[in-house]
Amino acid sequence: MSEPREPRLLPWSGTGGKACYLISDEHGGPVSRLADATEAVQLGMGRELLAHARELLPGTPRGELRHLAECLTHALADALRVAESRGGRLRRLN
Repeated sequence: MSEPREPRLLPWSGTGGKACYLISDEHGGPVSRLADATEAVQLGMGRELLAHARELLPGTPRGELRHLAECLTHALADALRVAESRGGRLRRLN
């Protein structure tokens, strides 16, 4: 008998911003693959936004920073969700 798997925190939220979790076997499935792809996209967007911010910030008046700050906030939230999910999975492997 195998041990029950710990739920995986998914890289998107549900209704009202609540966390979404997935319980799957070690083989994964379509939702696991979708979550992996979504995490990769979210991290890539975060890297692109950070690079854009580094280019834009030195010469930008303060009034134009709001949109960039909102996008960076969303990217950071996504990255933290990915990090939390992956960290939980890595701890189970050790």
